[in-house]
Amino acid sequence: MNIHKVKEKIILILIAAVIPIFAVAIWQVTSDKGIVNKSILPGPDEIVEAFRKMIQKGTYKKHVLASMGRVLKGFLIGSGAGFAIGIAAGLFKRVNQILAAVIGMLRPVPPIACIPFLILWLGIDEESKVAVIVIGSFWPVLLNTMHGIKSTEPKFLEVARVFEKNKLKILLNIIIPSAAPAIFTGLRLGISNAWTCVVTAEMIASSMGVGHLIAYGRELAQPDTLFVGIISIGIIGLIIDSMVLKLQKVLLYI
Repeated sequence: MNIHKVKEKIILILIAAVIPIFAVAIWQVTSDKGIVNKSILPGPDEIVEAFRKMIQKGTYKKHVLASMGRVLKGFLIGSGAGFAIGIAAGLFKRVNQILAAVIGMLRPVPPIACIPFLILWLGIDEESKVAVIVIGSFWPVLLNTMHGIKSTEPKFLEVARVFEKNKLKILLNIIIPSAAPAIFTGLRLGISNAWTCVVTAEMIASSMGVGHLIAYGRELAQPDTLFVGIISIGIIGLIIDSMVLKLQKVLLYI
């Protein structure tokens, strides 16, 4: 990366940071002057102080690790199932026809709507929370994998058949690489959904996690704690998405 590109990147970062910094400054000033009610909207300094205390006590780390552990379990199961079924449905017309009605009926149902049923079925322990994440991460990976498989250039397949390549080689060397961008899009959407789902599940029934942190702050009228949870959702979600995007660029050379 040359110096010119580095300068451009730094300038873009600074420009992007102007609006958030300005907004936080206005927020702090209005809080200090009593324009906003601190019992409803605490100032940034109070939120930072609440965050510092959680770091000191070690509770923040426990909440984040609890949520990340659930996300990892649910995402691996949901994305793995979505990838496998997506390949089968994309490759075999009969499988696609069998699953079409099921997908059309279940896909519009949001994972959050399944939480009451999952709690009744699996209880309020880890299983129900992980199940919500599995559902949330399953659909984006499934649909994008199917789309990527079906979008494979027919000419590539014709050339492979002319050279009498077996089906496994065609799948591994042509179809999956061709579908990779769509699959990674599904993975990005899936991990984003997984993070949203775990927070929602923890707000309803949990004793640990970022979602629990928000619910705890609301129940005890501690808006600073609540905002620590909300801000954490956005920052961690951004970090996760950036990591997946970086992995995509490395693996696909884009």
